[in-house]
Amino acid sequence: MKLLILSGPNLNLLGTREPEIYGSETLEDVERFLREAASSQGIELDFFQSNSEGALIDALHAARKDCAGVVFNPGAYTHTSIALRDAISAIQIPVVEVHLSNVHAREEFRKRSYLAPVCIGTISGFGTTSYRLGVDALLDYLKRRH
Repeated sequence: MKLLILSGPNLNLLGTREPEIYGSETLEDVERFLREAASSQGIELDFFQSNSEGALIDALHAARKDCAGVVFNPGAYTHTSIALRDAISAIQIPVVEVHLSNVHAREEFRKRSYLAPVCIGTISGFGTTSYRLGVDALLDYLKRRH
């Protein structure tokens, strides 16, 4: 089984961008610990990060062909992108929305997600562990569905 781990804008700066909010671990650290956890379960992971909305949409479209599901940290596009919402809806595979910070405890505009209604669930507030929790939740969902 293959899953896509998709990361949106500014996540390439993890570890250096506002570490008091997002922590000191890098996206490479996230990839490393997810790969280690997945390998023991026989799960294949693809990773992709982009600051471009169009590239994220293309990655979602491509995932529908060979991935069982997606763990997606859309960053700020969460609060602005109807195009990403439509892409998630169109691909017809399960997507878990994840966020490092607790978006509900931050600025008012961060409390609205255009993506949550078309995702199977949302995990936020656990730092980089949110990605692992997203993978675990997605795998549990896939097992229960089959």
